[in-house]
Amino acid sequence: MRGSAAVPNVRADRTGVGSRLGVRGRRLAPGALPKNCVSLGGAAYTCAPAGFPAGAPGRDPSGIPEATTAMTLESRLIRAIGALALAAALLALLAACRGPDTVVIATVDNYHPFAFVNDEGEIDGLERELGDELCRRADLGCEWVLNEWETMIPDLLAGEFDAILAGMSITAKREETIEFTEAYYPPTPSVYVARAGAGDEAVHGTIGSAENNIYSDYLTEQGRAFVPLDDSVDAVEAVLGGRVDVVLVDHGYGVKKIAEHEGELAIVGPSVLLDRGLGIGVRRGTGLKARLDEALASMKEDGTLDGIIVRWVGEGASTFE
Repeated sequence: MRGSAAVPNVRADRTGVGSRLGVRGRRLAPGALPKNCVSLGGAAYTCAPAGFPAGAPGRDPSGIPEATTAMTLESRLIRAIGALALAAALLALLAACRGPDTVVIATVDNYHPFAFVNDEGEIDGLERELGDELCRRADLGCEWVLNEWETMIPDLLAGEFDAILAGMSITAKREETIEFTEAYYPPTPSVYVARAGAGDEAVHGTIGSAENNIYSDYLTEQGRAFVPLDDSVDAVEAVLGGRVDVVLVDHGYGVKKIAEHEGELAIVGPSVLLDRGLGIGVRRGTGLKARLDEALASMKEDGTLDGIIVRWVGEGASTFE
């Protein structure tokens, strides 16, 4: 009869999820579900929409096509893998930009007052104090090693250490293979140093220079013969010992040596600008240059760097004031 057919009385929200009240409000037996419905856990279930009977080919019991379900899972998996790959790339980029947390710094043992080994057998000098302060400001751990000057750049490129802090001048030729921080010692003309009283004529006498540096390169370009000096010996010792008449040296080194040997040495002849100052050499693409430059800038701004320079080189030193 009309109106006598049983009508399911199922409470459902707009998602089609219902609770187990069953027909005419009677509760279903435990575990029982209306036809074409699947349990969602507890008292909740969902039913297949009209036109998608359960068990039909290509569909799961919920009435959702298997292909659609598989495509949804595959899409989610692809998106998850893509997100992980992007996160890994970003982390790698951040690490490259930030650079290493511990750096190995190479220097020399015989370039007083910039770098030398003191009586206690420790690396000392302007560059040691500078390097330690840079590491502190850049939040880096620093390890120091000694290296031969002649192989500084090849050894840096080979990964033997991370930075060169050894009185290295910033030149276009060196920048073809490595990069430099901003200068930590200002661009200053190099000077000739001779015995006191020798006068400017000493420049035309016998010149001494270590090999493989900007001074030997300059003298060679000028067609001037020079006496090669051992890197392990102070250049001015060759003048004081009478081996050469004059040496061409860095301004800071020359000023310090004249002060140490008061009355025995003097700057003679013309000065020669050969570089853009002294800088820290690093490999390209490590992110270390940016961190050291930031620390250097703060030391210049608050006067710390000028203080270190004057303390080690003397009142005649070039500064950033």
